[in-house]
Amino acid sequence: MGFQGEDGGDPTPGCGAQRLHREECHRAKYISTELGMRERLFVGVLTSKNTINTLGAAVNRTISHHFDVVVFFTGLRNRKVPHGMFVVSHGDERLIWNMFQTVKYIFEHYINEYDWFYFVQDDAYTEADRIKVLVEHLSMDRELYMGRPEEFIGGETEGKYCYGGFGYLLSRSLLLRLQPFLENCRNDILSSRPDEWLGRCIIDYTRTNCVAEYEGLQYHHYELGKNSDPSKEQSEEFRSALTVHPVSDPEQMYRLHRYFSEIELQRTYDEIAKLQAEIKNVSVDAFEGNRSAQWPVGVSPPFEPKSRFEVLKWEYFTEEEIYSCVDEAPKCELRGIDKLDVADVIETAVQELNNKYMPTLHFKKQQLINGYRRFDPTRGMEYTLDLQLEVVNQKGHSRSITKRVHLVRPLSLIEIIPMPYVTEATRVHVIIPLTLEDRSFVTRFLEVFASNAFETSENAVLTFLFIYDPVEAQHVSQNDIFAGVKAQINTYERKFPAVKIPWISVKTETPAPIKFMDIISKKHPVDTLFFLAQVSTNINAEFLNRCRMNSINNWQVFFPIHFQEFNADVAYHNQPRPATVDLVKDAGHFDRRSFDEACFYNSDYMATRSRMVADVQENEDLLEGLDIYEMFVKYSGLHVFRAVEPALHQQYRYQPCNPKLSEEIYHRCVQSNLEGLGSRSQLAMLLFEKERGNST
Repeated sequence: MGFQGEDGGDPTPGCGAQRLHREECHRAKYISTELGMRERLFVGVLTSKNTINTLGAAVNRTISHHFDVVVFFTGLRNRKVPHGMFVVSHGDERLIWNMFQTVKYIFEHYINEYDWFYFVQDDAYTEADRIKVLVEHLSMDRELYMGRPEEFIGGETEGKYCYGGFGYLLSRSLLLRLQPFLENCRNDILSSRPDEWLGRCIIDYTRTNCVAEYEGLQYHHYELGKNSDPSKEQSEEFRSALTVHPVSDPEQMYRLHRYFSEIELQRTYDEIAKLQAEIKNVSVDAFEGNRSAQWPVGVSPPFEPKSRFEVLKWEYFTEEEIYSCVDEAPKCELRGIDKLDVADVIETAVQELNNKYMPTLHFKKQQLINGYRRFDPTRGMEYTLDLQLEVVNQKGHSRSITKRVHLVRPLSLIEIIPMPYVTEATRVHVIIPLTLEDRSFVTRFLEVFASNAFETSENAVLTFLFIYDPVEAQHVSQNDIFAGVKAQINTYERKFPAVKIPWISVKTETPAPIKFMDIISKKHPVDTLFFLAQVSTNINAEFLNRCRMNSINNWQVFFPIHFQEFNADVAYHNQPRPATVDLVKDAGHFDRRSFDEACFYNSDYMATRSRMVADVQENEDLLEGLDIYEMFVKYSGLHVFRAVEPALHQQYRYQPCNPKLSEEIYHRCVQSNLEGLGSRSQLAMLLFEKERGNST
C-alpha cells in the first residue's frame, strides 16, 4: 500500500512507488526520524576551563536529572571533568568564537532533534521544572527569542538582545531561519559579548527581537544581590523566577536549589491535597459512595491475595525491637535504617494528629504500644500503630489516651537512573585460594574451567593462591603439599599453549582474606577486574559476563549468591546420583550466608583499603576479623550489589570455619555448613530411618 501527502509528493524522498524501478529506497533508521518527531527541549550550558569543575559541576547536579540532554560548551577543558557531564570543547578561549562554534555545533548535531533550545551561563541557577513548563506551553512553529531584553551598548543598533546571564530560549524555527547567515555573522558583526553578538545576528537576519513575554507567558528572572541569602529573599519576583543570576559559588547554587526545591515540593503537596479533596467530592456520586475512594486518596489500592499463600505478612515491632530478623531469631534489636524508619513513622503520626486537631487538642507521644508494618508491592509500606498519647486541651487539662493510626509510605513513580557504561569485553582475573583441605576439588575445578574458558578462549585469567601454614612452608622443598596441583597446572598449560596459569604462594598461621587480597592486589594493575572464588565453584561464561556487567569501576562491587548443592549422601540417599544438578529445592539452595565469591576492580579495593588505615593502626587484629564483604560495606562508599546467581554452582563441601574471624562471620560459616547438608524433609527422613532401625 502506498502513501502520499496532500501535495501528491512522497513523505520520504526517494521512496515513492514510482521511483522503485530506478533507485534504491533508503528509509530512516528510526520511526521518529521519518515522522519528524522531536524532543521538546535541548539545554546548553556555557562554561569555561576555570569554572567547569566548580560552577559547571553544580549546574550539572541541579538540572541534569530534569532534562533529556544537557551539554556543556567550553573553549578549553581540564584533563579531568566531573563524572556524568557531557562536555564539548571548541579549543579556543575567544568568547565570540566559542558562541559561533556552539551555534554551529547545534546545527550539525541537534537542530533536527529538538523544538526548543535553552542556553544559560554556568553562573546562573535554573529552576528546571519551570523552564519545562514554559516550553510546554509554547507553540513549536513560532520564531521566538525569549529571555531578559537588554539594550545594545551605545544604543546604535535597533532592537533588543537577550542578556546571557539569565539564559534565553530559541525556537527551532528561528534557528533554521538564521542558519544560512551564521557565517555572515561571524565575519561581519563585531562585539565583545557573546550574548550581544548572537542578538545582533538574530535581529539583523531574522528581524526577531528578544522578548520577556509572549502570549501571556512570562520569562521570569531575578538578579541576585552580592552575598545574598536565598532563605531571606521573600519577594514574589524571586519566588517565581525561572533563572537567578549571578551565582558566585557552588555553595550558593546548592542553597538556591534547596530553596526552590522546597517551594516546588510544597506546591506539589498543595496540588495533591486539592486533588484528594476533588476525588472525595466526586466519589459521593459514585455507585458505592465514599467507599469507592481508596485510602489514601490517589494511592493504589492494597494488594488482594487470591490464595492463602499470597497473604502479605505483617511484622511486629516496638521502639527497641523487631520480631522478624534476618538470621531467623525470634526477635532482635531495632537498629540502622529500620530504627530510623520506625522513628520517622511515629513522628509523622503525631504530627498529622496535631495538624488535624490543633488548636483544640495537642498530642504528645508517650510510648508506642504496638507496631505493625508490611510491604505491599503495589503501593508501598503500610503501618499500623497503637500509640499512647498525652492529650492537652486549650484549657491546659491533659490525660493519657491510646489511639490506633494507619499510615502508608507510598511508592514513587518508576524512573530510569543513569548508570556508568560497562562492557562485556573486560578481562576477568579469577583468583582461587587453596589450602591443604582444598586439594581434592582441584581436578574437578580445572576440568570444568578448561571446558568453559580455555576451550572457548574466554577472556579470563586463572590464578591460584597457595596457602601454606608455617610447618608446611618449612618442608616445601622436600614435601610440597601443592606439588600435585602444580603438575596439573603444567599439564593444562601444555594442552592449551595460549593459556598461562600463574600461582602465588603465601605463608600464614591465620588465613585472612584481606591479607591475601593485599598481596594479589599489588601484583596486578589498578584497572584489573577480580573474581574471587572457591575451588568448589563451577565457573562458566554466563556468570563471567554478569561479573563484568555488575562490577562497575568506582561505582559498584558484586557479591553473587551461589547455588550450593546438598550433600549427595543426604539428597540422594538410596537413590542414583544425577549426572548434572538442576536448580530444584531437593538438589540444593542459594547459600545466603556465604560471601566468599566477589567481583570488584583493583582500584576500588585499593581505595577501600586506604580508608581502613587509621582503624588498622588502632586495632591490628582488624584485618583478621573482617572479610572482603564487610570491608566494602563499611569502608568503600560504593554500591554493594548482592544477588542470587543461578549460573554459579558450588559442589557440596564442608567449609572449615575460622574462629579468629569475627563472631558474626564464624556463626555464618557454621550455619552455612549446617544448612548445606540437605533440606529439612531429607534430614527428617534420615532421622526417621535411623530411629526405625534402632527400634527394630
